[in-house]
Amino acid sequence: MTHPLNLKEFTLEEMEQLMATCGQSSFRARQVLKWLYKGVTDFQEMTDIARPFREELAQHSHISRVSLDGQQEAADGTRKLLLGLEDGQRIEAVLIPEASHATLCVSSQVGCAQGCRFCLTAQRGFVRNLSVSEIVDQILAARKLLPASLPLTNLVFMGMGEPLANFAAVARSLKIITAPWGLNFSPRHITVSTVGLAPLIPRLAQEAKFNLTISLNAPEDARRSQIMPVNDRYPLETLLQACRAFPLPRHRRITFAYVLLKDFNDAADQARKLAKLLKGLRVKINLIPFNPHARLPFSPPPEARVLEFQEILREQNFAVFIRESRGQEIAAACGHLVGGEDDGLREEWAVV
Repeated sequence: MTHPLNLKEFTLEEMEQLMATCGQSSFRARQVLKWLYKGVTDFQEMTDIARPFREELAQHSHISRVSLDGQQEAADGTRKLLLGLEDGQRIEAVLIPEASHATLCVSSQVGCAQGCRFCLTAQRGFVRNLSVSEIVDQILAARKLLPASLPLTNLVFMGMGEPLANFAAVARSLKIITAPWGLNFSPRHITVSTVGLAPLIPRLAQEAKFNLTISLNAPEDARRSQIMPVNDRYPLETLLQACRAFPLPRHRRITFAYVLLKDFNDAADQARKLAKLLKGLRVKINLIPFNPHARLPFSPPPEARVLEFQEILREQNFAVFIRESRGQEIAAACGHLVGGEDDGLREEWAVV
């Protein structure tokens, strides 16, 4: 049984108030937070705090954690992590090694309610939002798996769930993730992706100067609504108005992700319509050839069509990149995360 006070839900100011309530000096707050975000899981590891107070903390609070229930590793080094939560639910996060650092794809919900037809997570459906500590604990768990020579520096909120549908917890976790007393990540190295919950996009910018990615996937309302139900609530013009209201620092752009689905949104006329739609916005475009899965009703276009789509956009002076798929053979690619629930690969989880 866990205690009601989960210390990873506290900001510095709240921790200082807690210390005052316990009759402790305010500097104890930073000491406790330092240990929490070093990844300790036992109050007895907080060696610069007096034993009686450690015991008091242990009686009235607890240190949350996620359990590493399994992992799969792809040939390119990408690792899909199966993480157990304290109520028995499970989520997945993806650890992607680069040449000199690592990136973590972070989940924000158990399942997802958005219903995108090209996404396996949507087929699981929505279970619940993650708490602040459950978001932060994914980062701590991933960091323990990396050697010192490969620091975890980049975070992408593109795992299970729609981050802006869990806005309060995501925003609060981002404060902890970027705070010097927390995990001390640079906001420039954090990307938040959304299917297009338009009213919340400008609010995100009030938290910090994070990178914003919009999952677009079609340049017309009728076509986008076929694969993304969110478009019925927030059609393209509403979404683009919200993007225009998102304040961008100099030399920064909003990223539009465009999943290319064979014979659905990959034709040359779609590229031209996309160029017209985004004209005048400071954007870059990531083209993502669909990551196939037996349970999803789409397939990727041939390479020649992907390159043609890119070239049409480049001719209109857009910065366009074809994003490399990572971890596809272990269902760790975009849209494949299901929390270990019947992804067709359960028997391949390596028990940790």
